[in-house]
Amino acid sequence: MDTGADDAKRRDEADPLASVRDRFSIPEGELYMDGNSLGVHSSDAERALSNAVEEWKELGIRGWTDADPDWFHYGERLGDRLAPLVGADEAEVVVGNSTTVNIHALFSTFYDGGEVVVNELDFPTDHYAIRAQMRRLGLDPDDHLVVVESRDGRTIEEEDVIDALTPETSILFMPSVLYRSGQLLDLKRLTDAAHARGALAGFDLAHSVGAVPHRLSEWGVDFAVWCSYKYLNAGPGAVAGLYVNERHFGTEPGLAGWWGHDKETQFEMETTFTPAANAGAWQIGTVPVFSAAPLLGSLEPFEEVGIDPVREKSLSLTDFLIEIVDELPEYRVGTPRDPERRGGHVAVEHEEAYRIGEALKERGVVVDFRPPNVVRVCPAPLYVGFHDVWRVGEHLREIVETREYESLDRRGGGVT
Repeated sequence: MDTGADDAKRRDEADPLASVRDRFSIPEGELYMDGNSLGVHSSDAERALSNAVEEWKELGIRGWTDADPDWFHYGERLGDRLAPLVGADEAEVVVGNSTTVNIHALFSTFYDGGEVVVNELDFPTDHYAIRAQMRRLGLDPDDHLVVVESRDGRTIEEEDVIDALTPETSILFMPSVLYRSGQLLDLKRLTDAAHARGALAGFDLAHSVGAVPHRLSEWGVDFAVWCSYKYLNAGPGAVAGLYVNERHFGTEPGLAGWWGHDKETQFEMETTFTPAANAGAWQIGTVPVFSAAPLLGSLEPFEEVGIDPVREKSLSLTDFLIEIVDELPEYRVGTPRDPERRGGHVAVEHEEAYRIGEALKERGVVVDFRPPNVVRVCPAPLYVGFHDVWRVGEHLREIVETREYESLDRRGGGVT
């Protein structure tokens, strides 16, 4: 692959997604490569949020019934639009709560003892929530949480996950994409393996929704959670989403709340909870309209271009980035090279990753650091181009050639 600037520009000129790029706001002079942590502002999201504010201004409380879409059904309507991105029926998807709250909501429903299989490279909040649910049942998490170890510190072998499943396994809960290395797991294979042992299969899709197509219903996944502020670009603290397979409809939610009540009778104000007959039952509190409204707009580019072209460009961008990093002997690539095993970002490894990340930021390249040695670089396909990636490569090269990072402080505390 040619990794030169001219080739990068030619790729950008032929990019079928170029038409949507101007709708996103990149701070002037910056190269934004952190969309796997927080997506950027878009005119679509801003318009949708502004419209919700105007509806509040003009309609007041009537917005719950007269807004478009009406606020009362916000979670369901957004779920309908998200369903194609995760390969689910509309009734199986709803927007609400936060990712961690949704993990609690689903585990309090489906976990009643036994072992839960996770892995040591999970995002920490998954373990926090699962351990808390075990303690709620009076169980010792050290005895019931089966943690699959990594062989290389970067990735998880699916064979090791499958080997960890036993007749004592109640739930297999894995990320779709490992947050540090960007490894993409085979959700169908893992779901089939869990079901073969009588266990449920749940997934955290936070690092794949909006970057990788899914077919949750077809694969028989039992439940899943995700956030909408990464690749979906719905803004900081945006409302999260969840999926529950239709075969579980009618199951009493473990964390019942009035927003999960059957919509037809919700305002009869009965003190007995009647859950909605779909994924909406796992909503808890009133939908935060201003944290949900931007998602109405930020989904528009996905609906216009489709998730498959987004995935195709994402893989091309990360292939290009990997080729560039391979030409820089000071760095290593910690992300699987097989496209079927790779999410939307690349883990660039260096023993001085933290200070290199800080040097990149001083140069206007927005990335993040993950311990112990990873600079995560995410060329989000809706607003990042090939020439952007080439420029990032030049910055990486110059920083190590000049040892520019040596003038920067070593890691302290705070957000990275």
